[in-house]
Amino acid sequence: MPTWYDPLGLALGVALDKLVADPQSPAHPVAVFGRGAARLEQALYADDRRRGVLHVAVCVGGAATLGVLAVKATGRSRILRTALTAVTTWAVLGGTTLAREGAYMADALENDDLKRARDRLPHLCGRDPRGLEAPELARATVESLAENTSDAVVAPLFWGAVAGVPGMLAYRAINTLDAMVGHRSPRYEKFGWAAARLDDVANYVPARVTGVLTVLTAPDPGGARAMLRRDGRRHPSPNAGQCEAAFAGGLGVTLGGKNVYGGKVEERPTMGDGPRPGVHDISRAVRLTRAVSAAAAGVAVVVAAGMAKAARVRAAKA
Repeated sequence: MPTWYDPLGLALGVALDKLVADPQSPAHPVAVFGRGAARLEQALYADDRRRGVLHVAVCVGGAATLGVLAVKATGRSRILRTALTAVTTWAVLGGTTLAREGAYMADALENDDLKRARDRLPHLCGRDPRGLEAPELARATVESLAENTSDAVVAPLFWGAVAGVPGMLAYRAINTLDAMVGHRSPRYEKFGWAAARLDDVANYVPARVTGVLTVLTAPDPGGARAMLRRDGRRHPSPNAGQCEAAFAGGLGVTLGGKNVYGGKVEERPTMGDGPRPGVHDISRAVRLTRAVSAAAAGVAVVVAAGMAKAARVRAAKA
């Protein structure tokens, strides 16, 4: 019996995420990894790309190695392997929390509580919420839901389907490091280069899968398809544009424009042909996020089952 692919474990992990989601606890595995990565950064930091490469290699390599050792420790026990896959899937997924954050923003803005919405926006993105009015808060939320549907759901499931527990742990390590050091700033311009580039590579296929799944599940599939083809490459990120363009077309809105990050203004190309998102579009985006997440879970389980069957065939022939 192959040890790397466990479709039942993936399915159970998705169910756990629905039931428990991400507890805001310092004991959560991702939080523990983040603290370890931060301490290693303190020891290794220099304004140098090579130090950043070393930081990423140790963190991601350590996470992947832990996954390999954990899978091997399950031996021939199908129950242990399934339990390990389920817990790992739960730990790396963020789909339920993402949808809840979007619903929270929708509730705050529908009740004209700008302060509550501004205070909550950092849970979704790094955009400066100060001074943002309801329309810009709505746009920021819809854009964040689109991009994070790939980062928090589709990508970890993709790597779980094709690389099992080690793949999921390595991906979550990469994505966490990108959030920690991969952004552009004087401190991380060089040190964070490797984390940012590796995150682009790890998300390249999942972002495009997200775009396709959005087309299949959007309220306007034709619009999603058209905007994905036309605007998917307009975003400065090689991956975020795939998700945002598909969401823009599928919801019939226009995304992009001026964003402020830490006092720095960035002008993003627009995507879509509709009006700017309104407060009511947040709930629509949340529903689309949930639909894409459900579709991704189904595809991941099927792919993992196929990978497991192929591995059994290879083992039988060996």
